[in-house]
Amino acid sequence: MLSAIANAFKVPELRKKIIFSLMIVALYRLGTHVPVPGIPVEQLMAKFTQLASANQTISFLNLFSGNALSRFSVLSLGIMPYITSSIIIQLMQGVIPSLANWAREGEAGQRKLTQATRYLTLVLGLINAIGYLFLFQSYQYGLVLPEGVSSTLTSVVIVFTLIAGVALIMWMGELITQRGIGNGMSLIIFANIVSGFPSAIVSSLGYGSGQVTPQSIGVTALIIAVVLLVIPGIVLIERAQRRIPINYAKRIQGRRVMGGANTYIPLKVNGAGVIPIIFTSSLLYFPAQLAAFFQVKWLNTFSDWLTTGWLNWVLTFVLIVFFCFFYTSMVFNPEETAANLQKQGGFIPGIRPGSATVTYINNILMRITLPGAFYIGAIAVVPSILFAFTGQSLIQAFGGTSILIMVGVALDTMVQIESQLRMYHYEGFFR
Repeated sequence: MLSAIANAFKVPELRKKIIFSLMIVALYRLGTHVPVPGIPVEQLMAKFTQLASANQTISFLNLFSGNALSRFSVLSLGIMPYITSSIIIQLMQGVIPSLANWAREGEAGQRKLTQATRYLTLVLGLINAIGYLFLFQSYQYGLVLPEGVSSTLTSVVIVFTLIAGVALIMWMGELITQRGIGNGMSLIIFANIVSGFPSAIVSSLGYGSGQVTPQSIGVTALIIAVVLLVIPGIVLIERAQRRIPINYAKRIQGRRVMGGANTYIPLKVNGAGVIPIIFTSSLLYFPAQLAAFFQVKWLNTFSDWLTTGWLNWVLTFVLIVFFCFFYTSMVFNPEETAANLQKQGGFIPGIRPGSATVTYINNILMRITLPGAFYIGAIAVVPSILFAFTGQSLIQAFGGTSILIMVGVALDTMVQIESQLRMYHYEGFFR
C-alpha cells in the first residue's frame, strides 16, 4: 500500500492529477465554511443543532453537505441537486425518445445529456435555495433571521448565492473528473462524509456536554471496532467478480495466424457500486426536504412515513434492490457484448453465438446481481435499525451508507491509480 502511494507520486503526470484533485477538494471544504451574506452564523449554528437533533432529515442533509448546511454556507445545497437531476435524466431516458437517442450517440450525445443535467440541477438548486430560506425564517423551528435579512433584496442575494454555490460544486466535480483522478462528484461526497467523523466521535464520547464516562468510551470504541471489522468484508465483496471465459477462434490473414487467445468477461457482484444507495437516499428524502421547506401538514406526515420507522427500512431495501438491477442494466448490455464477441470471432465455450450467448450472460448477470443487491440493502438498512433502537449518533455517522460510499469511492479511485501505475510498469495496490 505505502509503496504504491510512493510510486504514484514518482510518476509526474499521475502526481499532478492527485495533487490537483486534493487541491480542488480542499477548496471545496474551504467553501463549506464561508457563510452566505447577511446570516448571523453563531446564532444559526446554535439553533441548527437543536433542529438537527429533532429532525432526522435535516441531519441527513447536513451530513451529505459536509456540515455546510449547519453554517448556511455558500455550498449549503451540496451535491444533492446534481444527484437528483442525474436520477431524473436517467429515468427519463426510458420515457423521452430524444434522451434515449442522445444516450446512444456516443460522446456527442453524452455532452447533450450532461448539459441537460446541468440545467436541471440549477432549477432544482433554485427550488432548494428558496426552501432553505423559508426554513431558516420559520418560527416553528426557531431559526428566525434578523429583520434586515428578511428584506426582499437580501433574500434574493441569499438565493442566488446558493445557486452559484451549486454551479461551483458542479464545476469542481467535473474538473476533478476531467483533469484529476477519480470521479469528482463521488470524491466530494467522500470528503463530506469523512469531515463529519471527528465531531461524531467527540459527540459520542460526550466531550461537548462534559459527560465523558467509561460507558461512553466503551460504546464508542465498540462501534469503531465493529466498523473496522466490517470494512474488510465490504472490500472483499466489492472486489468479488464472476469471470465468464471467452475463446477466440484462430483465423488466417495472409501468412499470419490471428486469434486463438483465451480471456474472460469480469462481472462484478456489486456492479452498480454505491449509486443505488445515493439514488435511494435522494428519492426518499426529497419529499422530506420539501416538507421541511414548505411546512404543509399532509406533506410532513407523508415524509415522516418515508424517512422513519419500518416503512423507511422496507422502502430503502426494495428501492436499493431495484436500482441495483436498473443501473446494472444501463452500464452493461448483454446484447451489445454478444454482438461484439461475434464480430471479433469470440465465443463462450459450450454456448452458441447470438441469442444463446445473450441469454447465458443475462442469466449470470441476474444471478450475481441479486445477492449483491441484498448485500447493499442490508448494509444500508441494518445500521438505521440499530440507530433507531440505540440513538447513538456515531452509528448514523459510521452507518452502512456512509461506510459503503467511502469504501466504494476509495476502491474506484485506487483502481484508476492502479491502471495508470501499470502503464508505467509500477506495482499497484492490488496483487
